[in-house]
Amino acid sequence: MSPILASGELILVFRWLHEKLVSTGLSPLWVELITYTVLAVGMFALLAVIALFLVWWERKISAHIQQRFGPMRVGWHGWYQTIMDAIKLLQKEDVRVDTRDRGVFFWAPVICFVAAFAAYVVIPFGDGLIVADLNIGILYVMAVTTFTIISLLMAGWGSNNKYALLGGMRSAAQVVSYEVPMILSILTVVLFAGSLSMGQIVASQQGHGIFNWFIFRVPFGPLAFITYLITATAESNRTPFDIPEAEQELVAGYNVEYSGMKFAMFFLAEFVNMFTVSAIATTLFLGGWNGPFMPSWIWFLLKTLGVVFILMIFRWTFPRLRVDQLMEFAWKFLVPLTFANLILAAWMKYAKWYW
Repeated sequence: MSPILASGELILVFRWLHEKLVSTGLSPLWVELITYTVLAVGMFALLAVIALFLVWWERKISAHIQQRFGPMRVGWHGWYQTIMDAIKLLQKEDVRVDTRDRGVFFWAPVICFVAAFAAYVVIPFGDGLIVADLNIGILYVMAVTTFTIISLLMAGWGSNNKYALLGGMRSAAQVVSYEVPMILSILTVVLFAGSLSMGQIVASQQGHGIFNWFIFRVPFGPLAFITYLITATAESNRTPFDIPEAEQELVAGYNVEYSGMKFAMFFLAEFVNMFTVSAIATTLFLGGWNGPFMPSWIWFLLKTLGVVFILMIFRWTFPRLRVDQLMEFAWKFLVPLTFANLILAAWMKYAKWYW
């Protein structure tokens, strides 16, 4: 049996398909290939639904913050509005700039979307609901999501547009800068979990209710959680760190020359990335799928959507930073702070001054 079917709730989902494929006499290679293809398509469908829901949810949240209703007329509370907007966007003409770098321009949104999608190989949606519990899971996520930098640089360069190029350069500088404190915040948890496996990190938070979650159990855990949220907001290019897309300065930044399906891939990747960083926060700090009474995947989704809600509140509360303020905040404040937090946490672990 395939490794992904070896344990947990995935058995209930894929056992029937696996047995049917084996009974047809297909070779093990084809059985594995078809199984993983079905799993990938299912994951893509789930992420598409999540992204559409997050678009609708953010519209409603922003509207209520501004004391209005938001989408209301198309469907119940406007839920159908986002679906129609997605269909309209996919039907739009794919405008191509004559002076573009064709290969770079075409592959930029593809790489951005694939990088956002590939991270879900190791995200544990529930007890056993994980595609592959790699022993370097969190390292894999950090490595894969780094491809986003390459895609945004490609979009800026390939568009042959000064605003797009400035947006791509800003994005690269921002992501590289904020990845340092983000990784330092994550290492604080990895230090106490003793593993890079996402499944093992969640398993080490079982028992004793919320007090065994790493946000409370790790020394200076709340500080690591807050710094992670700040850096995750910057990594997702969301306000107040949306300098690469600043409409008032760069029109739309790196995606100014994109339309139709290509723009939709960038747009979808942004919301998928927001869900990704929230899922990582849930896994590392909030006990993952652990919780009483309800199925594990419901707990995971509730916690993740709670973190997404916080990120949405950030966007509609704080003003955009200037470029110099953004870089100074990363290198002069967050990096020293997260370094000090990691060193103190490591010293307390060595001295066994924690519970």
